[in-house]
Amino acid sequence: MLSVGLIGAGHLGKIHLKLLQESDRYYLTGFYDTDEENGKKTQKELGCTYYPNLDELLKKIEVVDIVTPTLYHYEYAKKAIENNLHFFIEKPITQTLVQAQEIISLCNNTRIKAQVGHVERFNPAFLAVKEVIQNPMFIEIHRLAEFNPRGTDVSVVLDLMIHDLDILLSIVKSPIKNIHANGVRVVSKSPDIANARIEFENRCVANLTTSRISMKAMRKSRFFQKDAYISVDFLEKKAEVIRMKEAPKIPSSFDIIIENAEGEKNQILFEYPYIQPNNAILDELNAFADSIIKDTATEVSLEDGTEALKTAIEIAKLTG
Repeated sequence: MLSVGLIGAGHLGKIHLKLLQESDRYYLTGFYDTDEENGKKTQKELGCTYYPNLDELLKKIEVVDIVTPTLYHYEYAKKAIENNLHFFIEKPITQTLVQAQEIISLCNNTRIKAQVGHVERFNPAFLAVKEVIQNPMFIEIHRLAEFNPRGTDVSVVLDLMIHDLDILLSIVKSPIKNIHANGVRVVSKSPDIANARIEFENRCVANLTTSRISMKAMRKSRFFQKDAYISVDFLEKKAEVIRMKEAPKIPSSFDIIIENAEGEKNQILFEYPYIQPNNAILDELNAFADSIIKDTATEVSLEDGTEALKTAIEIAKLTG
């Protein structure tokens, strides 16, 4: 087991603490939080050790889990590197590209492993169809959330859309050619709803709409590729694959056959992949531990996190 310490016992940090206690890959040494009152309260609630002195905690661990507000990611990532510790860092990787690139540079030529917390990579609905998504040429993404004051200090792009940007960039293996975007401030001082159209050099087009002022939550992505349509519901943990193939010469009464204008007949096949239930946060933490133990690449690298941040910053600039 890897000895781990956590920095930042806020809402998400407490979730991480509970899961680190459950994991069979880690031994939770303790946690640090700048708010001593919250630290002592969390220690009592969860039964894990609070360290009011960060340096004392860092001396006793092999891995650090950084779950602070983004403003402090850079500072604590540097602390981890200085102490030669592997580190898991929540998304977005840092506030700025310069900070992210410096973190990458500092990790170069070291044996330090680092993973960015883009948890949707571990969503069971996405995992069920990940291998089926091959060279999509049009992608439609909606991420709609009800209003929550937490997170409104930044644009909805950096708060929510960045989840989908990471998924998108992990699938479309082509450089971005153009980005068109707009956004509207409704209740916050930064955009609460945004739309982006991303054109890739391989001619794939992705249309993303993200809102944090919707009446109903939605997290759906639709992928269109040759002879197939794949739908992923990240919220409801459901997936659907619709394929087309040449119609059989003698179709059965149950076959769904369509005929195009040229007279070509195709059969439509519906697939509903089995979704393996999981806890995505626990899985991403365990996957990181496995990459350390087995000395393999992390699932979401610092470079991946930086590319998602770079794209999000470009969109945020366009949306105002």
